[in-house]
Amino acid sequence: MNTHETYIKRCLQIAKNGLGTTRPNPMVGAVIVYNDQIIAEGFTSPYGGPHAEVNAINAVKNQSLLAKSTIYVTLEPCSHFGKTPPCSDLIISHHIPNVVIGCIDDNPEVAGKGIAKLKASGCHVTVGVLENECKAHHKRFFTFHNKKRPYIILKWAETADGFIAPIAREEQKPVWITNPYSRQLVHKWRAEEKAILVGTNTVVADNPSLTVRDWSGENPIRVVLDKSSKLNMDYSIFNDDAKTIRITSETIDFEKPIASQIATLLHKENINSIIIEGGSQTLQTFIDENLWDEARIFIGKTEFKSGIKAPQFVGNLISETTIKNDTLKIYAKD
Repeated sequence: MNTHETYIKRCLQIAKNGLGTTRPNPMVGAVIVYNDQIIAEGFTSPYGGPHAEVNAINAVKNQSLLAKSTIYVTLEPCSHFGKTPPCSDLIISHHIPNVVIGCIDDNPEVAGKGIAKLKASGCHVTVGVLENECKAHHKRFFTFHNKKRPYIILKWAETADGFIAPIAREEQKPVWITNPYSRQLVHKWRAEEKAILVGTNTVVADNPSLTVRDWSGENPIRVVLDKSSKLNMDYSIFNDDAKTIRITSETIDFEKPIASQIATLLHKENINSIIIEGGSQTLQTFIDENLWDEARIFIGKTEFKSGIKAPQFVGNLISETTIKNDTLKIYAKD
């Protein structure tokens, strides 16, 4: 690993501190190096606050060193006015001579304009350091802007014999397949994504609240498919803990493929990432329309012998983890 890669790697590490709070902005990491030493670091503040570059520059105690330093960032510095002024202008105003960028921001408002502005001012700009890693890190941001939909995560738990639920159970009493540690991890994930979606059958069977209870963070926006508007307001999903979007036959056409319509609707709601929590029919709908990016599947030790089968899909296994007596497999779409 060369010097540039070492510092971009550090940028990626600290950028993760913004997960779940910067959206819809990307969670960028920035590192400032002088004489082969890191003199400041910064990551994107919660939405509306300073960007990573601003936080890093402000953290430099001796500002005169900036004119002899290199700033490393995971994503091309912005060149437009949004909630905050352009970061490229700030870099230029401090006469930072060297800028190393992980990947280009292909959001039309930036799309190379930040790099062009930096070069025009005399900055030496290096682009594409750990580019694939940086693009993967910014997957939610790129999916939202390039594909005009949220980054879609499928999530379910299945038994050792491949079922996600028994056929018969006491109404509104969840049957747990996974252990408490796995369930806590799911709450962490909820805090990291903008929204979470379930179907009518899941609400009727489990009466879930879909909130962050076993983790610290913001509750996701709850999205529920309710084709016939049959769910009453007594269900927990409609309480005041978080915003809920109800998708009915007045919202989309259920006679046509629905996953793509849902994705378009959520994009208009400025939702850049979503967890699809099921049930099986809802999950399979997104799989069959080939509209997903990642699948996170818990496999417990329990066996049901019969019940509702887990969704069927094909993907690339990217990680496998043991959580006490559960197995977590994460797949990426082919």
